[in-house]
Amino acid sequence: MTGPSRDSAGRSLAELAALLGKGSLPPVHLWHPTHCGDSEMRIARDGTWFHQGSPIGRAPLVRLFSTILRREKDGSFVLVTPVEKLDIIVEDAPFIAVEVTTEGEGRDRRLIFRTNVDDLVEAGPAHPLRIETAPDGTPRPYVHVRAGLEALVNRPVFYQLADLALAEGGTPPGLWSGGLFFPFMDGTGA
Repeated sequence: MTGPSRDSAGRSLAELAALLGKGSLPPVHLWHPTHCGDSEMRIARDGTWFHQGSPIGRAPLVRLFSTILRREKDGSFVLVTPVEKLDIIVEDAPFIAVEVTTEGEGRDRRLIFRTNVDDLVEAGPAHPLRIETAPDGTPRPYVHVRAGLEALVNRPVFYQLADLALAEGGTPPGLWSGGLFFPFMDGTGA
């Protein structure tokens, strides 16, 4: 018998759950300054942040920028402060889910994801997990992080989830978390 699940930092699911929502984020939804132009920033499909074509190598700086990222009603993305709003290009999802910690089975399972900018989210009603199918037929799993911002679940994490789903043997294959069942098929039946 194995012990409780732990993340890469050695934290238990209970410790991760206690951290959920602890980090205070700026109230970007309340800030509506005049649009100031282009930030000359881009978030690549692999989650790398760029400024003027060069990768931003300082993780704390990327984390800071991630806290002022907002998705607009038209689907575009901006970096926003109380006094300025700048466009940013997001090639796919702004974040990458790089780790999942799981505990329980079936309807009692809990899945807590960690993103590349150290956000923690528990899949459930407020943070649904969804699967799209890419044009090449490969699955593209996403988890909602906050306010219309999603994280693409990286391939190793998705394989971990798929292994758990297959072991549970449900039809269709999928997993429960936070009281919701997340099937591992998109709406097209793929």
